[in-house]
Amino acid sequence: MRLSSMADYAVVTMSAAARHCGQARVCAQQLADETGLPAPTVQKLVSKLSAAGLLKSVRGAHGGLQLARPAAAITLADIVEAVEGPIALTPCSEHGRHDCTLEAACSVRPHWPAVDAALRGALAGIPLTQLSRPVAPMAAKLAEVLA
Repeated sequence: MRLSSMADYAVVTMSAAARHCGQARVCAQQLADETGLPAPTVQKLVSKLSAAGLLKSVRGAHGGLQLARPAAAITLADIVEAVEGPIALTPCSEHGRHDCTLEAACSVRPHWPAVDAALRGALAGIPLTQLSRPVAPMAAKLAEVLA
């Protein structure tokens, strides 16, 4: 499984927004500058992330973008679903889809919802706070593992 570029960029954008938590609000252009993403892409993502209730826009002299809830309450699953829709590894596990030629005889189809739930659970276990903090240098990580 691989995330789409837009889902990946949404995670990058939200991580950048999270680093501004508790500080002044940030604009989409600042997020684009910080992430290296094209401004039109960030604008499109801001729209989707706002519609999903993950970002909110404040108007006025001190306006801009901010997280709609604390970074610890936003998960990787929330961000991916804001861009991709519900997490479903196969089209047949999406509610209401009946376009598979194997559907009538498929013994695996009933199991996909459990697989999708497990994947969503794993992604839901990764908070935005974890994604927005710097990663320790490899030597420090190795020392932690060996200790």
